[in-house]
Amino acid sequence: MGRFSRVVLFIAGLVFIPAMLYAQFNNNTSSPYSRYGLGDLSSYSFGRSTAMGGATLASRYSLQINSANPASYTAIDSLNFLFEFGLQGAFSEYKSSINSTTSNDINFNYFAMAFRLTEWMATSLGVYPYSNVGYSVQAGEDLENTGAYLTTYYGEGTISDAVWGLAIQPLKNLSLGMNVNYRFGNLSRNSELNFANADMYLLQRYSRLRVRDFGLELGAQALLPLKNDKQLVLGVVFENKPKYTSLNSDIVQKNIYYSQVADQDTLYFKEEEKGDIVFPTTVGLGLSYSKKDVYEINVDYYHQSWSDALFFGEKSEFLADLNKFAIGAEWIPDKYSIRSAFKRVAYRAGFKYEQTYHSFDGHQVNSFGISFGLGLPVYRSNSTINISAEFGRRGSTDFNLIREDYAKVNLSANLHDLWFIQRKID
Repeated sequence: MGRFSRVVLFIAGLVFIPAMLYAQFNNNTSSPYSRYGLGDLSSYSFGRSTAMGGATLASRYSLQINSANPASYTAIDSLNFLFEFGLQGAFSEYKSSINSTTSNDINFNYFAMAFRLTEWMATSLGVYPYSNVGYSVQAGEDLENTGAYLTTYYGEGTISDAVWGLAIQPLKNLSLGMNVNYRFGNLSRNSELNFANADMYLLQRYSRLRVRDFGLELGAQALLPLKNDKQLVLGVVFENKPKYTSLNSDIVQKNIYYSQVADQDTLYFKEEEKGDIVFPTTVGLGLSYSKKDVYEINVDYYHQSWSDALFFGEKSEFLADLNKFAIGAEWIPDKYSIRSAFKRVAYRAGFKYEQTYHSFDGHQVNSFGISFGLGLPVYRSNSTINISAEFGRRGSTDFNLIREDYAKVNLSANLHDLWFIQRKID
């Protein structure tokens, strides 16, 4: 691709990086479940593996950026430079035992770049979403003494990770890696209580959480080469209760209106209080079986002990341990076919089941999804356009919970170029 691809990468960076930063201040979800904990946790998989159920911890594909396991960076071919960014659109229907509503969200998702430093070392840079908050929920009641009232709960915000990754290959069939992340972002959670009686006050509460600090994730991949260009890979990731500096502020005030004139009184005010959020221990295991340029089958198990997480020294009653199981596959009929473009396309599918980290009165919210997609090769290059769709369900209408039926569409571009050789003919 030469100079053309460099121009494309440069323009993509100029457009996408500001858009990603803009996305930090806008809703990236509409789920009522994002009211609890740190909101909706983002998937650890992007691009190619999104269509494969998210199973990617043991994947070693030379033309992908696999940030889920930093040990995978050494799979990138020498002299290659990869730049990837993605977008996601989601349609959701939320149902309770008495009501239903729908929402649509379209978001910039992530961007990353990766390349080899030496024959045995590779690096990566990127910005990824960690969690999103975006909800608006109303609950009403009619009391004998005060009359009817309506409470509105609403919130928004995003926590993101700016990540630098490094991987080394000390032995031919062993790769070790780390992701150093700077976690940052703001989450606001607010509520308003309105009485039908005009003489009653309006009660308002505004809470804000800011997160900012560094964390470290470790990864490893062990390879077992087999005959006929096949290989078996075992992948492991680990993160040990990272602690992030956080700032929390809170204000409660009441308002009453007399002939359009407001009388306001602050009932409680807490300036930004500095503390820590101790995130959970994370352990992930993956297995991958593949034949070079033909197929790949991945299986993942992922665990986070959110029941032990501490928010300013306290545990949350709404959080439980997260467990995720995923399986996915990719098949390319003939990657180097010169007669059929369809034979060069990568066909992908997957399934995932997750015990989410949300729990209410001992009832953990579970979810499942099926996914499929295509990897479309760009003409006369190793770049790829990835398209995938996922259909799934989270929660149920039992036990006064909410059921979410969703459909997601993911679009990502993986741009490839040779940046470290001198071309004689361009």
